[in-house]
Amino acid sequence: MKKRTLGKTGIDISPLVLGGNVFGWTIDEKTSMDVLDAYVDHGFNAIDTADVYSAWVPGNRGGESETIIGRWLKERPAIRNQIVIFTKVGSDLGESGKKGLSARWIRQAVDESLARLGVERIDVYFSHWPDKDIPYEETLAGFEELKGAGKIRAAGASNLNSIQLSDALAVSRKRELPRYEVLQPEYNLYDRASYDGDLRDLCIKENIGVVTYYSLASGFLAGKYRSKSDLGKSARGAGIAKYLDQRGTRILDALDEIANRQNVRPSEVALAWLMARKGVTAPITSATKREHVESFARAASLTLPAEELAFLNEAST
Repeated sequence: MKKRTLGKTGIDISPLVLGGNVFGWTIDEKTSMDVLDAYVDHGFNAIDTADVYSAWVPGNRGGESETIIGRWLKERPAIRNQIVIFTKVGSDLGESGKKGLSARWIRQAVDESLARLGVERIDVYFSHWPDKDIPYEETLAGFEELKGAGKIRAAGASNLNSIQLSDALAVSRKRELPRYEVLQPEYNLYDRASYDGDLRDLCIKENIGVVTYYSLASGFLAGKYRSKSDLGKSARGAGIAKYLDQRGTRILDALDEIANRQNVRPSEVALAWLMARKGVTAPITSATKREHVESFARAASLTLPAEELAFLNEAST
């Protein structure tokens, strides 16, 4: 599978990243490992997780997804050097002091993530959310310390808008600190407004790698949810209602039309649109069974002609 260079990191990743948010949440450890095996078997190599995954499950404390990935890697030492690991810091873990982007917490959190993952270095370490109480200089200095110690290869940021990212880049230049080399925004055929425009333009100009989350709009773009009666089909159903409007229907109709023409699934078309989008290195998407990974492989090999890309752009405006 042809890899893509992730911005200026020097890291090459597959055109689709596996989301680890479901590990320890909607699928158990055994199923998670089966999905991970299928992902690697199909030639993919990049896995996204976070320290907070799956803290929202009753009885969990956070780090469950990292722990599952770590156990999977431990059982398969021969593939460790083939795998690119993304994880994140900054979300509230529900314990005193375990949140935010202070240098103190970053130092502690990275060691905890490394221990759970069972690795010596994280490839891209993301600030999960903006922290209004901590200046960029302190956070980026914290990342500089981690790079110097060999604990991370590159720093990334999730959920920054164009002004925030621009300000962070300016601090990096002025203070000669590591910059955010990768951005993780919410972006898909329906949710385009927060990335298209100034933020996308900035990432293209600065050659920042971009890995999108909610790439299938929590499953909506797979065509699984067509009416309110469908919302009970999964644990994510409650968050789908906002897509069930006239625009959402128009997008699904366009995906259906192209999927029928290409003899593929709507989700594969939606992912192929993202993979073809300028300013996107790779979409992140999660899987709960092997068949989903097989679908990802078909999406990665799907090339949409210019007229179909334009048709999707028009339907989603």
